[in-house]
Amino acid sequence: MSNKMIKVLLADDQNIVREGLASLLQTKPDIEVIGEAENGKVAVIRSLELKPDVVLMDIRMPIMDGVAAIRTLTKQAPEIKVLVLTTFDDDEYVAQAMAGGAKGYLLKDTPSEELAQAIRSIYKGYTQLGPGLWEKANPAATNTTVKTPPEIAELTTREQEVLKLIAKGYSNREIAEELCITERTVKNHVNSILRRLNLRDRTQAAIFVYNHQ
Repeated sequence: MSNKMIKVLLADDQNIVREGLASLLQTKPDIEVIGEAENGKVAVIRSLELKPDVVLMDIRMPIMDGVAAIRTLTKQAPEIKVLVLTTFDDDEYVAQAMAGGAKGYLLKDTPSEELAQAIRSIYKGYTQLGPGLWEKANPAATNTTVKTPPEIAELTTREQEVLKLIAKGYSNREIAEELCITERTVKNHVNSILRRLNLRDRTQAAIFVYNHQ
């Protein structure tokens, strides 16, 4: 079993928030906080220096905000994954952050264990969105005038439901619980989706959904 520590950098303009997050995350045996930043510019500089696996990024910060920092990091160090952690669930912030390259978006009232699990999921390559943020990240999803892409329209209704949950970062077990079906059935649907859309893995499936919304 791998004992790889997930290296995390905290970017938030409030010192007390960074201290609280650091204390909380240091209790997790597989997560290590390796640095902090008080604004987006410093977050970019320290991320390039320290090479964290995941950056917890606030949105509203002085000098350079989180969205600009995300775009910069995505261009300069795409291997560093960004998870937004903020108090703001504004539609525009969510959509801009995800379009800019963030792999997830959570609110600061997220329970500590859920936050830790989100960091692990982001590190593994999944996307992670807090409750109710899917529609905000994908405005087209709530626009009934937008036609479903033909590739997705060819999937069965159940496969479309599974694909949407994959894009949210759900595991097979979580999808099974959400849709009240067995994990074996979920696995069969996932394999069918990947085959029919000519995709390699779940990450490609999530990206496919974002690119076609």
